[in-house]
Amino acid sequence: MVVTSNLSNKSSVCISELIQQGCWHATLTDFDYWDYVVPEPNFNEMVFEEQTCQSLVRMLESCLSKSKQTRLHCSKVLVPEKLTMRIAQDILRLSSMEPCGLRGCIIHVNLEMGNVCKKLDKIVCDPTVVPTFELTLVFKQDSCSWLSFRNFFPKACFTSGKKHTLILSPGFRLIKEKLYSVGTIVEEC
Repeated sequence: MVVTSNLSNKSSVCISELIQQGCWHATLTDFDYWDYVVPEPNFNEMVFEEQTCQSLVRMLESCLSKSKQTRLHCSKVLVPEKLTMRIAQDILRLSSMEPCGLRGCIIHVNLEMGNVCKKLDKIVCDPTVVPTFELTLVFKQDSCSWLSFRNFFPKACFTSGKKHTLILSPGFRLIKEKLYSVGTIVEEC
């Protein structure tokens, strides 16, 4: 339903007030209607969210880089394009309804390799804030890649004196647990 009015200027009169006053036959153009309904975009908030997302991407990549030597014992970790960006966006979405937002979050980073789940690291987004929720991020090893078939080839094809390469799957699991209320949310992407 489109409400129209013959008002010549944009006034602060609400559409509901016009209807209550019996002016519902009045005409507002489509543009006038959307002036009342759609809020102005907050560009500062959009820039801040993009910066926060990029910062979260760097934290996740740093975590994988450190874990490469300490926990995974491999020479390379290959990450699908935009995977860390998708994860960061999902983390921001899950933290948006929390009282302290991302600042009240602890992220436990794990890697699922077959039937084993290895703990890689723990990211505390803001150590000055008491955490209100925890996220468990589970990366998955890509078992469909050509490197998974290396057992069928002679060892000479893959031994170059370096450690192995780990390839991550584009899929991941994100588990949200609120610390001060009952309930767990599991999202598998």
